[in-house]
Amino acid sequence: MNTILRRSVLGVAGLALSTGVVAGPLATYTDSAPASASAAAVQVAKPDLDTLIPHGTQGEQSRISLGDEQVSNVKAIIEATKAAGMDERAAVVAIATSLQESKLENLGHLGDRNDHDSQGLFQQRPSSGWGTVEQITDPAYSTTAFLDGLKQVEGWQEMPLTEAAQTVQVSAYPFHYAQWETQAADLVAEHWTS
Repeated sequence: MNTILRRSVLGVAGLALSTGVVAGPLATYTDSAPASASAAAVQVAKPDLDTLIPHGTQGEQSRISLGDEQVSNVKAIIEATKAAGMDERAAVVAIATSLQESKLENLGHLGDRNDHDSQGLFQQRPSSGWGTVEQITDPAYSTTAFLDGLKQVEGWQEMPLTEAAQTVQVSAYPFHYAQWETQAADLVAEHWTS
């Protein structure tokens, strides 16, 4: 096995282990040969817009400035998407959904301003079976729960983003997800390989 391929395989195995996803028995591989100093680093291409927005955007697009916490949540959504074995398009749908639901802020209970008992990045409700408050305010858990719902939507990959998101979220404002598609795609392009 060449050095670059072996490092890629070991890196994926390390990612799977660190995120708690193990697909089979762990094996230890020991290489007695020193790493070649001339081995070139593998550059993974950033996803292109045709991959991220395959159906084009619908309607006017919105954009907000993001702080450190929001960028951290973007990265958590992307990592959870990868851990779920889903692609960049799924990350775009998830990030656009979170932009609409919480502006990528991990919201706790908002008192009188709360929509029922909705909380977290996706405004999921414990009373609707999304999980406990502790679970739905954990970015990895809430993203995985959203993606599990998305996986159940037959043909979501061929749907406009707002339709796929709405099918999972069942929002009172089903067309509002569309406005975040460009920013979500830009964020996935920027952070997918980082």
